[in-house]
Amino acid sequence: QVQLVESGGGLVQAGGSLRLSCAASGTTSINAMGWYRQAPGKQRELVAAISRGGSTNYADSVKGRFTISRDNARNTLFLQMNSLKPEDTAVYYCQLRRWPTTENYWGQGTQVTVSS
Repeated sequence: QVQLVESGGGLVQAGGSLRLSCAASGTTSINAMGWYRQAPGKQRELVAAISRGGSTNYADSVKGRFTISRDNARNTLFLQMNSLKPEDTAVYYCQLRRWPTTENYWGQGTQVTVSS
């Protein structure tokens, strides 16, 4: 069973930085993964994604500020968030699409709060 455990969220002032981590277990494949976020009263949205081959894509709202990366040896996904804004406040979720299936797995979420 695939499990995803996020960490690294917290409270930060606008302009600050945070680094989220997502440790994956239950899979030895290199999988497509991503970070999503959901703010109160809003739908969950894609923040950044990384393919099995390492290609990345970002939501327009975070381009140039956030960086997604992975450590395949440790089966860990990262999201470096710089120049944080109050509108980045949300619960951030790690997502994994298990290769070679289309099964999606989600972490429990980690709260990121950016104060103005």
